[in-house]
Amino acid sequence: MAGVQVMPAVGAVATVDVRAEGSRAAGLRRGRASGSGVSSASLFAGDWRRRPRRPACTVGVRQCRGRSKRQQGLAVVCNLGGDYEEGFEDVHVQLMNFFTYKAVRTVLTQLYEMNPPSYRWFYNFVCVNKPTDGKLFLRALGKERQELAERVMITRLHLYSKWIKVD
Repeated sequence: MAGVQVMPAVGAVATVDVRAEGSRAAGLRRGRASGSGVSSASLFAGDWRRRPRRPACTVGVRQCRGRSKRQQGLAVVCNLGGDYEEGFEDVHVQLMNFFTYKAVRTVLTQLYEMNPPSYRWFYNFVCVNKPTDGKLFLRALGKERQELAERVMITRLHLYSKWIKVD
């Protein structure tokens, strides 16, 4: 648990810092000058504002011994991308997985409005299985309830034809 929210009498929401890593010295370093124990730090344990990070696609440029450390610059590295084959099959699979996920969300919305018991079952099925893995998700759904699997596939096909233009 990274933090607890308290409601002071004034009506403003403050965050009490109860992290295990925070010693008294760490609390003073974070800017807690008053002894109230209230910090405006984020509720998340890995707060991105604590220290600046170097982007993943840059590295330090090697310098000569004569230059000082402060003049060290950054260079962009272009070797982080993958090698793609002629057909871009992995991109096609990712697109189909994305459209399967969007179709599942659309069918869930439709079921919520028209068939609440079926919505509840499908919601629980989505929680247990991953809709982002389209092929395995539809296989498992087809074994459980074929009519819902067909509905998701039809919705996915409609979304795919709406957004992807084939020449």
